[in-house]
Amino acid sequence: MRIICLILCFYGSWLMAQQPVDTGYILLQPMQVFDGHTLQKGWQVLVKGNTIAAAGPVGSFMVPAQVRSIALPQQTLLPGLIEGHTHMFLHPYNELTWKEQLLTESRAERAIRAAEHAKATLMAGFTTARDLGTEGAGYDDVGLKQSIAKGVIPGPRLLIATRAIVATGSYGVKNEMADLELPKGAAETDGKEGMIKEVRTQIGQGADVVKVYADYRWGLDEQPAPTFSIEELQAAVETAASSGRYVVAHAGTAEGMRRAILAGVHTIEHGDMGTPEIFRLMKEKGVALCPTIMAVEAGAMYKGWRPGIDAEPERVVQKHKSFKAALQAGVTICAGGDVGVFSHGKNYLELEKMVEYGMPTEAVLQAATSGNAEVIGWGAKIGSIRKGMLADIIAVSGNPVADIKALEQVKFVMKDGVIYKL
Repeated sequence: MRIICLILCFYGSWLMAQQPVDTGYILLQPMQVFDGHTLQKGWQVLVKGNTIAAAGPVGSFMVPAQVRSIALPQQTLLPGLIEGHTHMFLHPYNELTWKEQLLTESRAERAIRAAEHAKATLMAGFTTARDLGTEGAGYDDVGLKQSIAKGVIPGPRLLIATRAIVATGSYGVKNEMADLELPKGAAETDGKEGMIKEVRTQIGQGADVVKVYADYRWGLDEQPAPTFSIEELQAAVETAASSGRYVVAHAGTAEGMRRAILAGVHTIEHGDMGTPEIFRLMKEKGVALCPTIMAVEAGAMYKGWRPGIDAEPERVVQKHKSFKAALQAGVTICAGGDVGVFSHGKNYLELEKMVEYGMPTEAVLQAATSGNAEVIGWGAKIGSIRKGMLADIIAVSGNPVADIKALEQVKFVMKDGVIYKL
């Protein structure tokens, strides 16, 4: 019996010795690495837990003896992409109009859809996203963010704006029957005191960022026109800043943009009718632009425009002009497409449009990684491939610096050190 026990002990020890030791290290071996700034040839990346332990040329750092190696041949490794403007609680308007979504879809349905949209976003390589308003779904983005953080559902890291803020009477849902009260797509408020109270309310409910509508289509004949005064917008900025948060402004008119910029907002969303003078002011004040090009083109296509066949609609022509003027002024560009107007998971279309509209491909990749990380305030932990950064990493077939459409072929997705696609 003693001999048998000795044999079993020896055999058990031998078996244990043959099992690979899980050290928590993962070595990623791609064709090349875009580190958030430039393309690096011959690099590999070592991940430990949820952090990048090392990154650099082969042989430049020590690789542990026990490590899980993942070969990614003919693939480019990048930091997880960052979506600057999305609406998880919306889906494309050619499926159902914005108004119909708010009036005919239950909150439960919208939440379930949002969970699916979050998953599609992550699988497309976007590991972080700024969700800029639930559009009538109250504070449900708080629960969505918490569910992702707890691992209940897969999705990107979220910065959320909860309800967003509009001037009374300026935003929908509107109806032909004036006396009929319908749900609103955002929180209505007026005056400095009203603005302060609403900002505090949304922060208290969980907003990471405050969104205001500096203008909207409430002018005569539904023309876009400014809503809040500079003083009202300043009240929002000052209140948010006291809690360490910033304000983003929906603004398409030159005057709406001017008021928002002078009030001290952090980013302008859309900027469709921006002029060279306005963009110079943005540059001077350090305000970034999230151009949402694809949303404009998607809206035109929903109305029947056929790109490459029909003449460009006026809004598309104007978007070309405004984006060119922003680039010429040296405005910081935040990559964000207003996703939800078009399909979640096709966030890359905005990046393709930025290239098509004249932004260099490498600059677009920088905007979608390290640039957006700086804009949203997370540049110290995401957006770059370097030691100490969180392990939000993706890989795509081919070379996105040579062809931005390589971003359509995401083969590997890691967020916070967890592999979601391989």
